Amino acid sequence: MSRKPTTDGDDGSARLDRAVDAAEADGFLRGGRSAVVDRALYALFARHASDRRHDADRKRYRGTALDTGFETYLSRTYGLSWLAALAVAGPTLLVATGAAPELLAAVEWRVGGAAPAPSPETVAVAVAALAGVLAKRATVRLGGLHLRWLTATRRTDIERTLPAAVRYLELLASGSDGPREMVEKTAASDAYGGTATSLRKALNAARLAGSLDEGLRRVARDTPSRELLAPFLLKFRKHAATGDAALAEYFRTESRMLAHRQDRARKRARRFLELLTELFVAVLVLPALLVIAATALTVVVPELLPPVDTPVGVVPTRAVVLYGAVAFLVAIGLAGAVAVGTLRPPNQRASYDLPATPRAIAASLARNPTSAAVACAPPAALLAVGLALAEYTLVNVALLSYAAFAIPVGSVAVRRTRIDDAKDRELADFVHAVSGHVAHGRPFPDAVAAVARDVDLGVLDDDVADLAFALGSTTATGGEGDSADVRAAAIDRFVDRVGTPLAEGTLGLVTGALNAGSDADAVFETLRIEVGQLYSEQRALRSSMHPYVAVGWAAAALVAGVVAVVNTQVIDAARLAELAAATELVTQPETVHPELERFRLYVVTQATMLASGWFAGTASRGRYEALLHSGLLVAICYAVFTAGGLV
Repeated sequence: MSRKPTTDGDDGSARLDRAVDAAEADGFLRGGRSAVVDRALYALFARHASDRRHDADRKRYRGTALDTGFETYLSRTYGLSWLAALAVAGPTLLVATGAAPELLAAVEWRVGGAAPAPSPETVAVAVAALAGVLAKRATVRLGGLHLRWLTATRRTDIERTLPAAVRYLELLASGSDGPREMVEKTAASDAYGGTATSLRKALNAARLAGSLDEGLRRVARDTPSRELLAPFLLKFRKHAATGDAALAEYFRTESRMLAHRQDRARKRARRFLELLTELFVAVLVLPALLVIAATALTVVVPELLPPVDTPVGVVPTRAVVLYGAVAFLVAIGLAGAVAVGTLRPPNQRASYDLPATPRAIAASLARNPTSAAVACAPPAALLAVGLALAEYTLVNVALLSYAAFAIPVGSVAVRRTRIDDAKDRELADFVHAVSGHVAHGRPFPDAVAAVARDVDLGVLDDDVADLAFALGSTTATGGEGDSADVRAAAIDRFVDRVGTPLAEGTLGLVTGALNAGSDADAVFETLRIEVGQLYSEQRALRSSMHPYVAVGWAAAALVAGVVAVVNTQVIDAARLAELAAATELVTQPETVHPELERFRLYVVTQATMLASGWFAGTASRGRYEALLHSGLLVAICYAVFTAGGLV
């Protein structure tokens, strides 16, 4: 067992740590666009990296995958903290300078001049300095919390991708590859996310130490996944030294154990999602209803929320409460959408790359949401300018231009998702058919050609035909190495053409395992099980998300209905006049402006539409569908309120 270094002494492990840290550090000392700023920050603040209060931050940093060195990261954090201090201290000084005389006068009146009072300038400077110090310390603290968040995010990513990586290693172990080659092939696959990143760090450390054993030891020590990846890597080291048979048996056992653990984690995530939905509804709907109720009461009894005199003027309390609620609702919507998105497994999160040329962007408008976003942004901006010139309110300008952008982009995303669903369904059939042919002794290229000729695969017909043609050229190559390269290129092209997370996360098994000399029948049997399992999980997840989509729309409809009732039954000039004449409830009917109050409630309603749409769309399929749901809710709300004369 290797010794775990406790200090930065001269032992070999500590020297390796320093060497790897230097290799992973940022290139700011070698030049770059931010080189001058980084050098200055490093010279000013790098000394803080040796402070004991940052020992926990250094430990968390080792669990992240940041490209910058720890000293560079901490120097940037301290530099940002000084900017935050100045940004807070300046406005605080201005406000305190105006408020200090009145505050001192009030204090002097209470104490009766028993003690000499400081000058207003002294009080203002002290308050500004205190605010700046607090802002500076809060920024440094946030830098440490950011490291903690990165560590937790990376741990989650590792624990989600480790089971698939171990299944891949199990297949590689049945071939002729050694432990280092297995790690290199697994690390080269982006489908294994955080696990692949950790294995790449192990390979970097192994190149410096000259030993894969030492590289695995170092990553096992620093990884944030203390319960899964760390023991796996340590056991990997142990079994790799005992022979290929022991290593293959260990991978089989570990794969089964991780599969059971992943299933339990999936069930826990589903229960957590149910709790999150209940919390979202409570946090979103109840504050909105409370604001609506408070508005209705203050219309009837304005004394409940009187205006407040401040150094910058008279502030209407009702407006502050309403627009504060708007900011809160939007923040809750974003937080709920992010939380729901993190619960979705990485292999079910679609991402779309922007094509490199304008012609490619134009050609992919109907099937690539990223291209659609680029194309829809200028018309939405022009619409905003036109609405502003037509004297629409700033709120409606922002909302309508957002809807004009979000709806077409979200519609393209929905269309692309339906195509991808069809591809995944046919991909499962394709893998099943190829596996059957390979199990009967056919070579892989012949099996693909037979499936392309005999099986109707719908949207995958052209892609499978292209794969069969490309694999057929392997028989014409000059050697086994060339044949393997052509086969790998053909499979990679097929994966790119299919373009779904399911294809990217599964078909990579084929190339590496076959090139390692693994048994083709075992490879395709494992692939068939993998694809079938992931496709079933994908369908089950989408079915389980439907109720949460309904919850988002129901919350929006509830708030909109309550606002409509309040606007028609409470905030009405004639009704308020009748109520004032009949009772003493309405004490100041002349101070009520129904149009302004209705508009404020309309803004609260639209904030709820945005939040509910983001939550429902993210629960359905992801961030692009969140655009569609929120854009539709905003447009419907505007149309209903405008047509009904409610705003």
